[in-house]
Amino acid sequence: MRAVVQRCSDASVSVEKEGTSFVSGSIDQGLLVYLGVGREDREEDATYLADKIANLRIFMDSEEKMNLSVRDLGLGVLAVSQFTLFADARKGRRPSFSEAGDNETARALYEKFCCCLSGYGLKVETGVFKEMMKVRYTNEGPITILLDSKKAF
Repeated sequence: MRAVVQRCSDASVSVEKEGTSFVSGSIDQGLLVYLGVGREDREEDATYLADKIANLRIFMDSEEKMNLSVRDLGLGVLAVSQFTLFADARKGRRPSFSEAGDNETARALYEKFCCCLSGYGLKVETGVFKEMMKVRYTNEGPITILLDSKKAF
């Protein structure tokens, strides 16, 4: 399972359905998390990343050091599913997504991840699984962290 974690001062995701656009999730200050599920991922990957992200110390303390987590500050998380985190563009010009998890597994693990984050007392907002979404955010810092549950990077 892979995540792109961005510290933000605001974030929202909207979906267009039948000509109508609606915001499915939004947060003020907190984390925007793009989450990709791979074909080999299991529940342990979801719980590992949820714990890592809830406790990742990337917010400034009173001495301007990144020493506080989203959990410490009681901030929100906007979690957006993104299978393209498993794109393989090493060959040719069209990425392969063969390493991405199938829809059923990916949806279940995405939901497990969100549930685990909520279990830490965090406000968790979400996008809409398997829909085209528009994400708006203000990256703070900018701070962007890449995580992989298999510790590939």
